[in-house]
Amino acid sequence: MASAYSVYHGAANASSNGSPLTITAMSRWSSISKPLPAVEKIKALHVYDFDNTLFKTPLPNSALWNGQTIGSFSNAEFFDSGGWWHDSSILAATGEGLEKEEPRAWEGWWNEKVVELARLTIKQPDALCVLLTGRSEQGYAQLLKKMIAAKGLDFDIVGLKPQVSPTNQRFQNTMHFKQIFLDALMETYKVADEIRVYEDRPKHTAKFREFFSEFNRRQRASPTRGPIDAEVIQVADCSTNMDPVVEVAQVQHMINAHNDALARGSTRTRQKRLQIKKTVFFTSYMIGIEDSKKLFKLAQIPPEIPKHELRIHANNILICPRPCPSTLLEKVGGMGSRMLWEVTGTARYNKSVWAACVRPVPSTATYHTDNPAPLVILALRKGVRPAEAGKISDWQPLPSGQSFVFETTVGEKVMLRVEAEDPKEDEYESMFASKQAKRKHTADDDWAAKTGHGQHGGRNESRGFHSSSRGGPPRSKGASAQSFRGSSHARSRGGGRGGGPRGKGSNHHYRSLDDVDPKGSHGGNMSQVSYDDAYPPLAQQPPTGPRAAAANGRGASQSGRGGGRGAGRGGQTASTVLQDYY
Repeated sequence: MASAYSVYHGAANASSNGSPLTITAMSRWSSISKPLPAVEKIKALHVYDFDNTLFKTPLPNSALWNGQTIGSFSNAEFFDSGGWWHDSSILAATGEGLEKEEPRAWEGWWNEKVVELARLTIKQPDALCVLLTGRSEQGYAQLLKKMIAAKGLDFDIVGLKPQVSPTNQRFQNTMHFKQIFLDALMETYKVADEIRVYEDRPKHTAKFREFFSEFNRRQRASPTRGPIDAEVIQVADCSTNMDPVVEVAQVQHMINAHNDALARGSTRTRQKRLQIKKTVFFTSYMIGIEDSKKLFKLAQIPPEIPKHELRIHANNILICPRPCPSTLLEKVGGMGSRMLWEVTGTARYNKSVWAACVRPVPSTATYHTDNPAPLVILALRKGVRPAEAGKISDWQPLPSGQSFVFETTVGEKVMLRVEAEDPKEDEYESMFASKQAKRKHTADDDWAAKTGHGQHGGRNESRGFHSSSRGGPPRSKGASAQSFRGSSHARSRGGGRGGGPRGKGSNHHYRSLDDVDPKGSHGGNMSQVSYDDAYPPLAQQPPTGPRAAAANGRGASQSGRGGGRGAGRGGQTASTVLQDYY
């Protein structure tokens, strides 16, 4: 069976393509103008990958974007600029941006252990220190030179992927490029008896080891420089994310550039205008981090239950398991409106559900929940549906002195997605990723007209909307079958930097460097949004999402009743608003 090396390279010495292997020829691979040391002086070759080996490169945030969108970011054909791994503005936005980060050398963004190893290589007189990355030379050479210069890393060679090799050879992908480069490096520095490659991706680590094994096999059979002691060092994962607001802003800028290119006719006709949309999984009274921790302490989970079997919630009181129709949103005071609640009791069901029942403060305050009565799911065993909380019938009152009052903010559980613009789709329909879900729920705004209560003026509506003016223990009827935390949205699965074009990528989500060739009505008040599906939330003050709040002063509660503290204030103003970028 043909090896991976022979598939890529054909006959031995394919990298040279018949050209002389000299230090002058080798220097043509480098993006910096630095004379290379003489061949006879180099005994060791040390090669460092850049992304998440030397530098903590931000990856697309899986708490912000759905899996399909993350896959699209890695598809060089999706955006006119090439997407996440081909648009240098994404890397330049790391931290607080190039202008602020360059003077402080991107402090905190480097893998300092690997940086120290690189510094030791640079000081070693008989070692050649090489930076090798699959990022394109045309798009990233200037930026990477600024970054390594700011860090004081004086590499002998800075190798980025050119369109063709110095011998006019084209590359199938990043691994192909790196193997051709390494072949030329080892054949040039024939006296070197060792090579070390530092790499973070297990998939690449395995391919490099296979490559060196095949190289040495060929050298033993038909030597051109003799075998070399090769070691590939697997570097521990150090991936991270941008500030969520910065990340969404950068993606929006990338979309703007893409749409402008389409308008000018300077891109391919197959591409379409893009926009950021949001998927709303549920609307709820969201609970702050500190109050969430206090509520979770009430759960009293038995110590014999392993922590890895639990899903911690304690972060919201469900309003409805989808985007709020405008009439219902008016009733609860609008996005960002605040309300007080008091914990009245706790319960557990079948050693798999832990919950707390609550009541509004004051007890006459208007509220809404699709559950039989307001409750907070504190924790679930994995595999248990939130609807099981509706089976709780035996609530235990809290002991004297343990009850407390906490504040909530009306908000949404949201994931963002990038899709083609759809002129037939209104704003409410755009909140559903599934076309079937859109058809099912677009009539929700009209349901009140079919009831006797008009615009939610009543207190105990029918049609499955269970609201009450009194806080009490939930009845034994089933709670809403929908997830309280939006667990219906899919997490990305897989391994390595790969992710298929359909977005089933890994937790790392950078695929295009390896496998993709470069490309030849709601509105008004600011929305409170949660993007995270874990505990604690993504940030102390999660960024707001696309424009989705109620308009026209919907901060006041209905029926002339107070909605708890702040209920009449309307939408809460967030410190930074993502909707500014739409």
